[in-house]
Order: sequence, then C-alpha cells, then structure tokens
Amino acid sequence: MWRSCLRLRDPGRRLLNGPAGGPIASVGPRPTHPALARAYAPPTGGFEINLDHRKLKTPQAKLFTVPSEALAIAVATEWDSQQDTIKYYTMHLTTLCNTSLDNPTQRTKDQLIRAAVKFLDTDTICYRVEEPETLVELQKNEWDPIIEWAEKRYGVEIGSSTSIMGPSIPAKTREVLVNHLASYNMWALQGIEFIVTQLKSMVLTLGLIDLYLTVEQAVLLSRLEEEYQIQKWGNVEWAHDYELQELRARTAAGALFVHLCSESTTVKHKLLQE
Repeated sequence: MWRSCLRLRDPGRRLLNGPAGGPIASVGPRPTHPALARAYAPPTGGFEINLDHRKLKTPQAKLFTVPSEALAIAVATEWDSQQDTIKYYTMHLTTLCNTSLDNPTQRTKDQLIRAAVKFLDTDTICYRVEEPETLVELQKNEWDPIIEWAEKRYGVEIGSSTSIMGPSIPAKTREVLVNHLASYNMWALQGIEFIVTQLKSMVLTLGLIDLYLTVEQAVLLSRLEEEYQIQKWGNVEWAHDYELQELRARTAAGALFVHLCSESTTVKHKLLQE
C-alpha cells in the first residue's frame, strides 16, 4: 500500500516517466484542502486526476475525484502504464472509482452489503465434493482452516456441505457479517463486492481484506478444484495461466482499493534532493 511519495517542486508534475506516446497522468488536490498532509472521505473532498493537463471524467461525465491521495497516485500509475493504446480492461482501480462515483445501478449501502453477504449461500469453499477421495481430502485440508478462522474471528457459524443446496447459514451469522460490513464506507463496499464476485467467496474475501490471506493464497483457494484438475490432467497452453494472472490482478486491485478507501491515508511528501 502507498504510504509515501515524492512531491516535485512543480505541483503539476508528471507522476511517472511513462512510455512515449502514452497519457501523462498527474495528481493534484482539490484547491480547498491543505497542501502537505491530507485525509479525505468521500464525497466532500479529494483528489483529481489530470491526463495531459485535462481533468479525468467518469463515463457519466462527473469529475473524477478520489477520497485519498494514495488512491489517486495508484490510479495515475495505471494511466501512466498505458502505452499507445489505452486498455481500459486492465485498469481495475479506475473502473472501481468510476463505479463508486457514478453508481450506475443506483444501489444503496444496504443493497451492496446484502449482495455481498448473499454469496454465503453459494460460497466456493462451503461447497464440497463427495469424490474423488483425493479432492475431498484436499478441500478439507485447505478450506477447513479458513472457515474455522472466520468462525473464530467473527464469532459465527458457517460450516460446509456436500448437498447441492449448500450449507445452512444461520440468521445470526448473516446479521453479524452485515453489521461488520456496515462499518465500511460506500467506496470500500464497492471494492469488497468486486472481490467477492472474483473469488466467488465471501469467506475468502473476509480473509483477504483482514490480511489473514495474501492475494495469491485467496486466488489459489478459490480455484482449488480447477488447480486439482490441472495437476491431474495437465494445463491448457497459455489459457489457464492467463486466467490465473488475470484473476490475481483483479483481486489485488480490489483488495488495494478497499484498504485505500477504508483507511485514513496520509501521504508524506519530501522535496527531491538536487
């Protein structure tokens, strides 16, 4: 996560030395805020992103403004990494910011929370196979410790099942997790739901944002059966590797987005030494 950066003497500086021909991204605070240390929360303030001295806008033509300088730097880095062709599908942080600003489906905070918690009904690591025995054992060894951690961490009951109906999640468990997610702001909740949809697991998402799991661990655990099949039958050339890397990228972006939106992030600046 971003904690510090260099502030150039030119306040409208280019953030990174991007490739020739690509967009030039810079970060600047809204003029109503102090210059050195900032901690913002949406929607009253934040940082704008400038591309070649033009203000970035959302798909709905709103001013692209993010709640923390660290997030602004991360978004600007995404733009600086683009070359002659802008590949929007690789810019997951930008996409999450656009969704948070435009809220195209007009969902409320409660609707976002309910949508995330609903994944418990079909949570990847709660569904178990009955055969083959080697896969049954693999799921038990890899998934059971995660469920046990979540149950202890949040004081809830989750469990697992081999039934096509899935495990029976107690109402108390849902209530506890709804209350927990309610402590996050709307921006962070957009990121949480994004992660849940990538991993197909609320439990793995909780482990990831609580720093119990790394991105690599969460992704591999979400693909446990697929990885088992790959080891047994072999890898499809380039396809499986691409899917794995793409899932890691999206999950990592979501996790970073959640943390940068839910923390009071202050970036400390230092003048470049000549």
